[in-house]
Amino acid sequence: MVYSKEEITNFSDQVFAHLEVNEKDHVLEIVLNRPEKKNAMNPVMVNEIAYAMSYAHHNNGIWAVVFGANGDVFCAGADLKAFSGEAQEESNSTIPKPETEVIIGELFLQVHKPCIAKINAPAFAGAFLLIGGCTHVIASENASFALPEVKRGIWPMQVMESLLNVMSPRKVLDLCMTGGTLNVEEANECGLVTKVTTSEKLDANLEELLNTIKGNSPTAIRKGLEAFDALRSIKSDEKHKYLQKMLYDVIKSDDAREGISAFKEKRKPNWTGA
Repeated sequence: MVYSKEEITNFSDQVFAHLEVNEKDHVLEIVLNRPEKKNAMNPVMVNEIAYAMSYAHHNNGIWAVVFGANGDVFCAGADLKAFSGEAQEESNSTIPKPETEVIIGELFLQVHKPCIAKINAPAFAGAFLLIGGCTHVIASENASFALPEVKRGIWPMQVMESLLNVMSPRKVLDLCMTGGTLNVEEANECGLVTKVTTSEKLDANLEELLNTIKGNSPTAIRKGLEAFDALRSIKSDEKHKYLQKMLYDVIKSDDAREGISAFKEKRKPNWTGA
């Protein structure tokens, strides 16, 4: 991850300028909070997202991450003026600058925790890096998904890679080339959204999903997502050997022993994440 385990030890003391971050019941909630700029991601916000995601990665007490947003736009993508070097508003963020460049798409692959996007407003451009990176996306009738970059003379390079993990190549290229917009039903049909709901039921559906995830072994999920990440760089003829090793690691975990005992004793398991 971008930040080491040592760098996130004082996480609770940090000040976030453009995020609201809350930890409760093994869930880390990250809320984009720059509504006056349509939650466009400037360098400060990107570093803050990386810091929060690094905290989730290093902390086995975090079993899921939820992304939400304040305001009438989920996220307008990257703040191009900020990244081009134009002067920005002063920030009270205490998040240290990372030693390496933050690549948002990589954060989601490396966090090794379930990530859920809760969307109740339009999303544009680079917001797809967050949405495409999440394992689950719950969206209401108020959500829409637009990739207008090509209309500005830009191609959504990194977004394209993120979307290829959840959509067919033909649909990804069509969306990139036309600069099109998907309503929530269309986004669900092509795999970008995993559940369509109403704005009234959005929080209840999120809670239902979180309870389902937390009812399963956080260690098994963490190790499974770690393996999913690692498979990208392992040669085809070495994948099964690697996965066998990972399976043995999971079987030897405290969670696996607890899960097997609970099954035999016909009771709910008490997961520890170890």
